[in-house]
Amino acid sequence: MALLITNATVVTGEQPNRLLPDHALLVKHGIIRAVDTTAALRAQYPEARVLDAAGQYVLPGNICAHTHFYGAYARGMAIPGAPAASFPEILRRLWWPLDQALDRDSVRASALVCLVDAIKHGTTALIDHHASPNFIAGSLDVIAAAVNQAGLRAVLCYEVTDRNGMEQMHAGIAENVRFMQTRHERIAGTFGLHASLTLNDEALHACAAALPAGAGVHVHVAEHEADEEDSLRRSGRRVVPRLEAFGLWNERSIAAHCVHVDAAEREILRRRGVWVTHQPRSNMNNAVGAADVDGMLREGLRLCLGNDGFSNAMWTEWKAAYLLHKVIHRDPRRANGADIFHMATVNNARLLEQFFPQQQIGTLAVGAQADLIFVDYKPFTPVTAGNLPWHILFGFEPSMVTTTIVDGVILMQDRQLLTLNEADIMAEALALAPAVWERYTRYAQNALQD
Repeated sequence: MALLITNATVVTGEQPNRLLPDHALLVKHGIIRAVDTTAALRAQYPEARVLDAAGQYVLPGNICAHTHFYGAYARGMAIPGAPAASFPEILRRLWWPLDQALDRDSVRASALVCLVDAIKHGTTALIDHHASPNFIAGSLDVIAAAVNQAGLRAVLCYEVTDRNGMEQMHAGIAENVRFMQTRHERIAGTFGLHASLTLNDEALHACAAALPAGAGVHVHVAEHEADEEDSLRRSGRRVVPRLEAFGLWNERSIAAHCVHVDAAEREILRRRGVWVTHQPRSNMNNAVGAADVDGMLREGLRLCLGNDGFSNAMWTEWKAAYLLHKVIHRDPRRANGADIFHMATVNNARLLEQFFPQQQIGTLAVGAQADLIFVDYKPFTPVTAGNLPWHILFGFEPSMVTTTIVDGVILMQDRQLLTLNEADIMAEALALAPAVWERYTRYAQNALQD
């Protein structure tokens, strides 16, 4: 049966954007089939199931361009020893021991808690980057099953690295290639790499040889200076040209962070059509610096917004991006709100469409996928298409999301989850946590001895 969403203030997400008060959307088979006034569509489709938006804003769902579901168990976890003094120490003492501690059950639980968070806060699609070196084969299937249960849209990959030896490196390659050959309705696969600093030339040759035709890679790039320094020691090249030499950059590749890339590296990324993702909360937390967002936009790079495993309340990430660059440069003109809006909506949607090429994502228009959210925002100043970015940055809160729909399926209605049982998921995750933390602590203590 067709779904008719009525009495909405529709934010179309088109170029240019439009706000349509008292409008309705007809959704059938996951696609928006009509957009018109509520009166017109109610008269035209009297038999459709009606979902009354009651005057709320109805927007395209938020998209996260780079995340890590597996990091969920880091919340509240104690790191043995003195506080980590640098990002390389954070990797060695927090993230690498944590990913070693994960097994099938904790991979599933960490994905599900993140997916609950996404649905509740209006994030309808996520591009995940996974690592669990003691559970590689089949790990992406476990995450895919969780995504399917949730009803969200996702792009998944496994992080290839040689830091745990070449056998696990080859296992990571095999997991990427195997999963990319599977077919899912709302899930796609890509080829994950950790970072240049944990990939020797043999590993990069193997990745390049295994990369399916037309596929890109999803890799961390120059998040910290250590990545560039390592690449120069290994190859005499900086990270981007080093990976370029192996033929890894194309229009379906994702370069996460790019905090310390130089002008020549940015030009390679621009020329190859690589998508660059910015994760401001993570960059601040890890004290790695701030990417040259304004410079990248001026130079024509395809810049997107992710969260690097922070909460899936993407408007919080928007706000961090908007503020970070102003304070770093002591210049209130930096990170214009319209640019943040364009990165997080238009660019994120165009990136996602690389993996769902027959689908129109990120707009509420005839023929587009019905991935959308209701927002209970009560403005006390006028809202227009022109000033909407600043209403989102200064007025919208993730708690205002009341309904989340993906492919025309209602995942949350009036703040009630319909596809996931939050209480059961949180109870299961909590029950698994002590064993995960115990395993993590053993690995982290071993890292202190290295």
